[in-house]
Amino acid sequence: MSRALRWVGGLLAAVTVASLGLTAPAQAATVSVPLRTLIADLPVASENRTGYSRDLFPHWIDADGDGCNTRYEVLIAEATTRPSVGSGYTLSGGRWYSYYDATYWTVPSDLDIDHMVALAEA
Repeated sequence: MSRALRWVGGLLAAVTVASLGLTAPAQAATVSVPLRTLIADLPVASENRTGYSRDLFPHWIDADGDGCNTRYEVLIAEATTRPSVGSGYTLSGGRWYSYYDATYWTVPSDLDIDHMVALAEA
């Protein structure tokens, strides 16, 4: 049982998490399986786009006001070969590695960086 130390009336007392009516924090399981194996074991289902509208989801923003939207900032940060940044923050010449299919990509528009599940499926 998890214990916490707490000052009570000037005395240090050990208090159990359960005695405070709290639950202990979740613990992550240790996994020693290669990511490629875990990805290969994911179930695949047919698409269902009922009720989906892209307009329900906001587009990219420039949170820090530097002229580069979040998508491009992530692509620059995650590149294995840094892309050249042109006017309007267009990217060229970069290279990105996808752990999901063990493939290198060189065209930024071919990459989804905002979600691992398509919005229409989420």
